[in-house]
Amino acid sequence: MDASPRLSLLLAGLLSFLFAGIGLAASPTKPNILIILADDLGYSDLGCYGGEIRTPNLDALAADGLRFTQFYNCARCCPARASLLTGLYPHQAGIGLMTSDRGASFPGAGDQGEAFPGYRGSLNDSCVTIAQVLKLAGYRTGAFGKWHVGDSVPPTARGFDDFYGFIRGYAVDSWEPRMMIRLPEGRPQRRYAPGEFFATDAITDHALDFLSSARQSGEPWMMYVAYQAAHFPVASRPEDMTGYADIYNRGWDKIREQRLARQKELGLLSSGTSLTPRSQIPKPAAAKRIGSLTEDGRNPAWDSLPAERRTDLAQRMSVYAGMVSGMDRNIGRLVADLRASGQLDHTLIFFLSDNGACAEWEPFGFEMAPTPNPQAGTGLNQGTQALPNKLYQGDDLAKMGAAGTLPSYGSGWANACNTPWRLYKHYGHEGGISSPFIVHWPAGIKAKGEFRPQLGHLIDLMATCIDVAGAKYPADYEGHTILPPEGMSLVPAFANQTSDRAYLAWEHEGNRAIREGKWKLVSTADGPWELYDMEIDRVEMNNLAGREPERVKAMSTQWDAWAIRTHVLPRPGGASSAAAKKAAD
Repeated sequence: MDASPRLSLLLAGLLSFLFAGIGLAASPTKPNILIILADDLGYSDLGCYGGEIRTPNLDALAADGLRFTQFYNCARCCPARASLLTGLYPHQAGIGLMTSDRGASFPGAGDQGEAFPGYRGSLNDSCVTIAQVLKLAGYRTGAFGKWHVGDSVPPTARGFDDFYGFIRGYAVDSWEPRMMIRLPEGRPQRRYAPGEFFATDAITDHALDFLSSARQSGEPWMMYVAYQAAHFPVASRPEDMTGYADIYNRGWDKIREQRLARQKELGLLSSGTSLTPRSQIPKPAAAKRIGSLTEDGRNPAWDSLPAERRTDLAQRMSVYAGMVSGMDRNIGRLVADLRASGQLDHTLIFFLSDNGACAEWEPFGFEMAPTPNPQAGTGLNQGTQALPNKLYQGDDLAKMGAAGTLPSYGSGWANACNTPWRLYKHYGHEGGISSPFIVHWPAGIKAKGEFRPQLGHLIDLMATCIDVAGAKYPADYEGHTILPPEGMSLVPAFANQTSDRAYLAWEHEGNRAIREGKWKLVSTADGPWELYDMEIDRVEMNNLAGREPERVKAMSTQWDAWAIRTHVLPRPGGASSAAAKKAAD
């Protein structure tokens, strides 16, 4: 044996020893990477996170992998996607709000909106995506589903070789194929017979085509599958929602109790965890107009509602649950393909949600109107606060969620989907920023079916992908200076090692939070700071701000500094750091 083979064997043995020593299995080649992002999924919706929704494929990935119990997102779809893709806080990447250019529309913004760089509505030139970085390391890349990080810059301009989905808009009519686009232009696109198309299935169809093509190339691949499920308008194939109406006729109060009991049984939450009171209705004006406003401003008790309203609401949640089950069914198709091709063990799979469950805007839900002339690549982007509610009755109940209907499910069910947390998407409380997070990588992780309590965040996916792929993060890219990544690799956490993270911070629409170790400081927009000890009170019920004024002051000062550094401040409309100090001063 000559020196080269001996050296290769020695290095392989050393790597195997090192991986075994930290609780990771040896992986001899660059792993494939699959990031699956759900839309508006609640913390407790999956079976493996305490829910009653049928999710056997995700439950199986969790049983054969890891579940993180304290993984965080950025409270809303656009900012969360910007953060996931770039490893930066969303304002650093230019998307502090939605995809409109808020930074250029206010007095004093400057000729190019440069005064408000955090609110430009599109990924800026100071960031790179995971796809752009991994392509430098020899990866083939594909994105499928929802983009929503810049209306005029498609995924193929930000490092992805292939794309099928929608670029503009927050959602689609899941029965409408004309909202989807295939890029680059001219790539093969599947055709569907009338009535055959459903967005979740079509996204998966094209993802499977990408996997087939990538295998032929022999290159490692990274695939980003961002489903439209379960964002409103909720929709489901009939077979995916079978049997759910009987379950949800119990109502959201019973479902919340049952989910919490299941979470405790699983070991996801401590036995002493309390169920929070029903959360506040997000938009009382909308609730008053529709007739769902309560005296205390909270979601109503289920048993207080008329029978016909309960039947309507149970069906809304059934459609939502069917949409989630349909997503799980399609994830099963991806896993089956990887298993059949022999790639499953060497594919690092992440599953997560972009934010907490969506309560927009009151307990009864709204009804959207069909889009008369859909355009390729453009989904739904209309405002919804003024939309009417439709009470489905009689034969119409069976039509809910089918083609021609575009319902939402309301704040009462969103509260249940986020069990046991307070509030929802948009907010910095746990109901807005806590996400299920499943990691599956048999070739790289020894542990199976274990929980990981380490803090994690969307900003960590970039660092983790770089770590496992042996890639290098660029200081410059195509003539632009690139901001350094904010996150840290989760690979040590896979092996259950502790991490030395200084803090995590959030801001969206004035809702703000900062977490330092076990302490979390949080407030709603224009509200006072609240302080919680997350080791014993993750449900945020015992506000310690009045007893710990010095800690509040120190943490709020840290939040102010972070907000200025990451372009949260200044904010279009005149907000300044003075507002952030109001409660501490």
